[in-house]
Amino acid sequence: MLFTFNLTILTILTIINKYKIFWFERKAKHGKMSNVEDVAKVLFMKAYKNLQEFIATLEKEGELLRIKEEVSAELEISEITDRVCKLNGPALFFERVKGHKIPVVTNLFGSFRRVCLAFGVKKIDELTEILLDFIEIRQVEGFFEKLKIIPKLWQTKNFFPKIIKKAPCQEIVWRGDKVNLFKLPILKCWPEDGGLFITLPCVITKDPETGIRNIGMYRMQVFSENETGMHWQIHKVGAKHYQKAEKLGQKLPVAVAIGPDPAVIYSATAPLPEDMDELLLAGFLRGKPVELVKCLTVPLEVPAESQIILEGYVEPYERRLEGPFGDHTGYYTPQDYYPVFKITCITMRKDTIYPATIVGKPPMEDCYLGKVTERLFLPLIKKILPEVIDINLPWEGVFHNLAFVSIDKRYPGHAFKVASALWGLGQMMFTKIIVIFDKEVNVQNLSEVLFYMSGNVDPERDIMIVKGPVDALDHASSYPAFGSKMCIDATKKWKEEGYQREWPKEAIMTPEIKTKIDKIWKKLGIEEFLKKEVRIYENSHNER
Repeated sequence: MLFTFNLTILTILTIINKYKIFWFERKAKHGKMSNVEDVAKVLFMKAYKNLQEFIATLEKEGELLRIKEEVSAELEISEITDRVCKLNGPALFFERVKGHKIPVVTNLFGSFRRVCLAFGVKKIDELTEILLDFIEIRQVEGFFEKLKIIPKLWQTKNFFPKIIKKAPCQEIVWRGDKVNLFKLPILKCWPEDGGLFITLPCVITKDPETGIRNIGMYRMQVFSENETGMHWQIHKVGAKHYQKAEKLGQKLPVAVAIGPDPAVIYSATAPLPEDMDELLLAGFLRGKPVELVKCLTVPLEVPAESQIILEGYVEPYERRLEGPFGDHTGYYTPQDYYPVFKITCITMRKDTIYPATIVGKPPMEDCYLGKVTERLFLPLIKKILPEVIDINLPWEGVFHNLAFVSIDKRYPGHAFKVASALWGLGQMMFTKIIVIFDKEVNVQNLSEVLFYMSGNVDPERDIMIVKGPVDALDHASSYPAFGSKMCIDATKKWKEEGYQREWPKEAIMTPEIKTKIDKIWKKLGIEEFLKKEVRIYENSHNER
């Protein structure tokens, strides 16, 4: 019996290996992968052990600049980072922060290349391919066909976090009177901010009733040496956990991980279903489990390789005035009352680095993380709405103000149906304006989007306005967190939709003529002429 069992295991492992090779070859055959190494990156994405390892990679790749000049954590680091973001510049490592021994790093994810390096892919769309390939597990017949899906199931072992006993994030421990947030180089980002704000925290709580973990990213204003605000907006899962604890008359244990590995940082921002642990997404993105260690003073677990850990509690029915804060909307969000986080313990690495992000008018670092979310969650949206072809959340719309969506239109009113469905999907409910296009339109091309939106829309017929929840940061709505949203149908109109004329044909050239001109294009000398004009312009510009 033991021999038969071992033989079965050997057979399964052999099939797993053969399936991987088959998968590699299939991807390479269709031109999606150039070699086995490229494909291996898809099955096993980059798993950075910690932030130090990611920073070392950025430096090696010429994506990080060390700032040796002494600068202040109050406004100066923010101004430097903002300028660099607008120039699409590198990550910044501030070695000398005035009054502090701990260095600060900003703009870690502030370019498409750095985001790709963070996840070990060559382009962001690979993340879409990875997730789509994994979730495409169809019903199969036959023993050997079923065995082919084992590699996908085998991968799931890497999704679940694991507990370890000793962790770098607990090499230094501050308890009691030693707890002092002012020893950390926490930034004041904008002139009218209410104080210092922790801007890249991974806030960990558990549902008081179910014990399900949540990791979210919520700004934290420093109130004192051992107190911060907890900006739990009404729609956030952290707020839900706190409300449950209040009803039970309990204080809610909270742990804050500052500077875990890139996959965990991103996962804390991802719009996952309420009861899904963000560490599962991080494990998927890393291809390896996230290692956790138990906190010293609260019943929670934290990423073991984090830079700094804040442990403590949020007391029921205690609020304090928080803000204002220069937010990702480009405006200051006004003061309001939020829960108070009381810190019982601070732990950190011996080689700790303080990571921070600056938010404001786009483009900023969060724009690139938003694009990861757009690409990564598109396959899941397609599973619910298969008519959806593509989505573009332009960062000028700060991701919750504007969405361009292309669909395979099949019936009258289809555009309004899709918009209504999207508003029912988690945080898509915050999308203020959704514009729907036909499948032929490239919604990633702003020129195409504006052309079809302005040309195909009759405002009286093609605009639908509804009321519902809006983002708590939306300053334009008449009431906090409640307002109106709009769908614009920019598709070709049918007679069933009230269009009684024949829809005009677009003026485009025939394929035959295009092919003919392609063959003689280089002979025409146009490209050389244009290159010459560019050189003349550049020379005249430099002389000025």
